[in-house]
Amino acid sequence: MTVSLVVIMFELTGSLEFIVPTMVATMFAKWIGDAFYKMGIYDAHIDLNGYPFLDNKGEYPYSTVAIQVMKPGPGGGMLRVITQDTMTVGDIEVLLRETNFNGFPVVVSEENLYLVGFCPRRDLQLALHSARKLQPYVVTNSIVYFKSDVPETAEGIPAPLRFRKLIDLVIFY
Repeated sequence: MTVSLVVIMFELTGSLEFIVPTMVATMFAKWIGDAFYKMGIYDAHIDLNGYPFLDNKGEYPYSTVAIQVMKPGPGGGMLRVITQDTMTVGDIEVLLRETNFNGFPVVVSEENLYLVGFCPRRDLQLALHSARKLQPYVVTNSIVYFKSDVPETAEGIPAPLRFRKLIDLVIFY
Protein backbone atom coordinates (compact mmCIF):
# COMPACT_ATOMS: atom_id res chain seq x y z
CA MET A 1 0.00 0.00 0.00
CA THR A 2 2.88 2.37 0.75
CA VAL A 3 4.41 2.00 -2.74
CA SER A 4 1.05 2.37 -4.45
CA LEU A 5 0.38 5.55 -2.47
CA VAL A 6 3.68 7.04 -3.68
CA VAL A 7 2.89 6.10 -7.29
CA ILE A 8 -0.59 7.63 -7.07
CA MET A 9 0.80 10.86 -5.61
CA PHE A 10 3.36 11.19 -8.42
CA GLU A 11 0.78 10.42 -11.10
CA LEU A 12 -1.40 13.18 -9.69
CA THR A 13 1.41 15.73 -9.52
CA GLY A 14 3.13 14.72 -12.77
CA SER A 15 6.70 15.04 -11.46
CA LEU A 16 8.20 11.61 -12.08
CA GLU A 17 11.89 12.45 -11.54
CA PHE A 18 11.58 12.09 -7.74
CA ILE A 19 9.51 8.89 -7.71
CA VAL A 20 12.37 6.45 -7.00
CA PRO A 21 14.02 8.44 -4.15
CA THR A 22 10.63 9.11 -2.55
CA MET A 23 9.64 5.44 -2.85
CA VAL A 24 12.93 4.36 -1.26
CA ALA A 25 12.55 6.88 1.57
CA THR A 26 8.95 5.81 2.16
CA MET A 27 9.90 2.12 2.28
CA PHE A 28 12.75 2.78 4.74
CA ALA A 29 10.41 4.81 6.94
CA LYS A 30 7.88 1.97 6.89
CA TRP A 31 10.50 -0.67 7.73
CA ILE A 32 11.88 1.40 10.60
CA GLY A 33 8.37 2.01 11.93
CA ASP A 34 7.55 -1.71 11.72
CA ALA A 35 10.79 -2.60 13.51
CA PHE A 36 10.00 -0.39 16.49
CA TYR A 37 6.24 -0.86 16.76
CA LYS A 38 4.16 -3.64 15.21
CA MET A 39 0.82 -1.79 15.35
CA GLY A 40 -0.40 0.81 12.90
CA ILE A 41 -0.96 4.43 13.90
CA TYR A 42 -4.71 3.96 14.42
CA ASP A 43 -4.22 0.87 16.57
CA ALA A 44 -1.67 2.80 18.64
CA HIS A 45 -4.13 5.65 19.23
CA ILE A 46 -6.86 3.21 20.27
CA ASP A 47 -4.38 1.61 22.67
CA LEU A 48 -3.21 4.98 24.05
CA ASN A 49 -6.77 6.17 24.68
CA GLY A 50 -7.71 2.91 26.40
CA TYR A 51 -10.68 2.22 24.14
CA PRO A 52 -12.07 -1.32 24.21
CA PHE A 53 -10.83 -2.83 20.97
CA LEU A 54 -10.57 -6.52 20.18
CA ASP A 55 -8.43 -7.00 17.12
CA ASN A 56 -9.87 -9.48 14.64
CA LYS A 57 -6.35 -10.84 14.09
CA GLY A 58 -5.76 -11.47 17.79
CA GLU A 59 -6.34 -14.73 19.62
CA TYR A 60 -8.61 -14.57 22.65
CA PRO A 61 -9.23 -17.46 25.04
CA TYR A 62 -12.82 -18.56 25.56
CA SER A 63 -12.37 -18.49 29.32
CA THR A 64 -12.47 -14.70 29.32
CA VAL A 65 -14.42 -13.14 32.15
CA ALA A 66 -16.52 -10.10 31.16
CA ILE A 67 -14.86 -7.78 33.68
CA GLN A 68 -11.46 -8.50 32.09
CA VAL A 69 -12.66 -7.25 28.71
CA MET A 70 -15.26 -4.61 29.56
CA LYS A 71 -14.22 -1.78 31.85
CA PRO A 72 -16.51 1.16 32.56
CA GLY A 73 -15.12 4.59 31.79
CA PRO A 74 -14.37 7.27 34.38
CA GLY A 75 -17.48 7.85 36.48
CA GLY A 76 -19.20 4.96 34.70
CA GLY A 77 -19.97 3.07 37.87
CA MET A 78 -20.17 -0.67 38.25
CA LEU A 79 -20.11 -3.01 35.27
CA ARG A 80 -23.65 -4.11 34.41
CA VAL A 81 -24.16 -7.40 32.61
CA ILE A 82 -26.98 -9.41 31.06
CA THR A 83 -27.21 -13.05 32.06
CA GLN A 84 -27.79 -15.67 29.43
CA ASP A 85 -30.95 -17.25 30.81
CA THR A 86 -32.12 -15.71 34.10
CA MET A 87 -33.20 -12.17 33.28
CA THR A 88 -36.80 -11.12 32.83
CA VAL A 89 -38.26 -8.43 30.61
CA GLY A 90 -38.66 -6.28 33.73
CA ASP A 91 -34.99 -6.74 34.69
CA ILE A 92 -33.86 -5.64 31.25
CA GLU A 93 -36.21 -2.65 31.23
CA VAL A 94 -34.81 -1.55 34.61
CA LEU A 95 -31.26 -2.02 33.30
CA LEU A 96 -32.03 0.12 30.26
CA ARG A 97 -33.74 2.78 32.36
CA GLU A 98 -31.00 3.03 35.02
CA THR A 99 -27.96 3.04 32.71
CA ASN A 100 -26.84 4.83 29.60
CA PHE A 101 -24.28 2.31 28.33
CA ASN A 102 -24.21 1.62 24.59
CA GLY A 103 -24.39 -2.10 25.19
CA PHE A 104 -23.98 -4.87 27.72
CA PRO A 105 -21.80 -7.96 27.94
CA VAL A 106 -23.83 -11.17 28.00
CA VAL A 107 -22.48 -13.64 30.56
CA VAL A 108 -23.37 -17.19 31.62
CA SER A 109 -24.57 -16.15 35.10
CA GLU A 110 -23.93 -13.58 37.85
CA GLU A 111 -21.63 -16.05 39.62
CA ASN A 112 -19.98 -17.39 36.47
CA LEU A 113 -19.03 -14.26 34.54
CA TYR A 114 -17.78 -16.07 31.43
CA LEU A 115 -18.37 -13.87 28.43
CA VAL A 116 -20.87 -15.15 25.86
CA GLY A 117 -21.13 -12.06 23.66
CA PHE A 118 -22.15 -8.42 23.54
CA CYS A 119 -25.66 -7.02 23.13
CA PRO A 120 -25.96 -3.46 21.80
CA ARG A 121 -28.38 -1.23 23.71
CA ARG A 122 -30.26 -0.05 20.61
CA ASP A 123 -30.89 -3.61 19.39
CA LEU A 124 -32.14 -4.59 22.84
CA GLN A 125 -34.51 -1.61 23.00
CA LEU A 126 -35.92 -2.32 19.54
CA ALA A 127 -36.37 -6.04 20.24
CA LEU A 128 -38.18 -5.37 23.53
CA HIS A 129 -40.39 -2.73 21.92
CA SER A 130 -41.36 -4.97 19.01
CA ALA A 131 -41.91 -7.98 21.31
CA ARG A 132 -44.26 -5.93 23.51
CA LYS A 133 -46.06 -4.59 20.45
CA LEU A 134 -46.38 -7.79 18.40
CA GLN A 135 -46.71 -10.48 21.08
CA PRO A 136 -49.51 -9.96 23.60
CA TYR A 137 -48.23 -12.70 25.93
CA VAL A 138 -45.03 -10.78 26.78
CA VAL A 139 -45.24 -9.60 30.38
CA THR A 140 -42.78 -8.12 32.86
CA ASN A 141 -41.85 -11.54 34.29
CA SER A 142 -41.28 -13.21 30.90
CA ILE A 143 -37.81 -14.78 30.84
CA VAL A 144 -35.45 -13.52 28.14
CA TYR A 145 -33.02 -16.09 26.74
CA PHE A 146 -29.80 -15.12 25.00
CA LYS A 147 -28.96 -18.69 23.99
CA SER A 148 -30.09 -21.22 21.41
CA ASP A 149 -31.51 -23.98 23.58
CA VAL A 150 -34.60 -22.67 25.34
CA PRO A 151 -36.42 -25.06 27.69
CA GLU A 152 -40.12 -25.76 27.27
CA THR A 153 -42.33 -23.65 29.51
CA ALA A 154 -44.93 -25.13 31.81
CA GLU A 155 -48.61 -24.23 31.67
CA GLY A 156 -49.37 -20.86 33.24
CA ILE A 157 -45.82 -19.53 32.89
CA PRO A 158 -45.36 -16.67 30.41
CA ALA A 159 -43.73 -17.68 27.15
CA PRO A 160 -40.03 -16.77 26.97
CA LEU A 161 -38.40 -14.36 24.55
CA ARG A 162 -35.54 -15.59 22.39
CA PHE A 163 -32.93 -12.86 21.84
CA ARG A 164 -29.99 -15.04 20.77
CA LYS A 165 -29.73 -13.22 17.44
CA LEU A 166 -29.07 -9.92 19.22
CA ILE A 167 -25.72 -11.11 20.59
CA ASP A 168 -22.66 -9.83 18.77
CA LEU A 169 -20.12 -12.66 18.63
CA VAL A 170 -17.41 -10.67 16.81
CA ILE A 171 -15.42 -10.53 20.05
CA PHE A 172 -14.65 -14.23 19.62
CA TYR A 173 -13.46 -14.13 16.02
